[in-house]
Amino acid sequence: MLYEFKSRAAGTVTMTAAVAERLLAIVGKTPGPQGVFTVDQIGPAIHALRQAVAREKAESAPAEDDDDRDRRDGARSVSLAQRAWPLIELLESAMKAEQVVTWGV
Repeated sequence: MLYEFKSRAAGTVTMTAAVAERLLAIVGKTPGPQGVFTVDQIGPAIHALRQAVAREKAESAPAEDDDDRDRRDGARSVSLAQRAWPLIELLESAMKAEQVVTWGV
């Protein structure tokens, strides 16, 4: 299942259900077939996503030597920052234009 986040200010961002539902949980929204970020909810949502990204970066920043880095290079995972970035960009554009962001499945 795919989620599509839309705004008249920026277009559409499509995400898999697992990623979208994780991001919605971070901002305190209940995942579902339809939803909306009102203009007033966008700023706090951006803040919550940025805080979650910062927390993940802080937690995954252990000191590593070259051998550790070489071993991990083959099996890199996609970070929360990479997954959240398209939604953050959409929300920021919508906030600047004072437009809502909706989603649907």
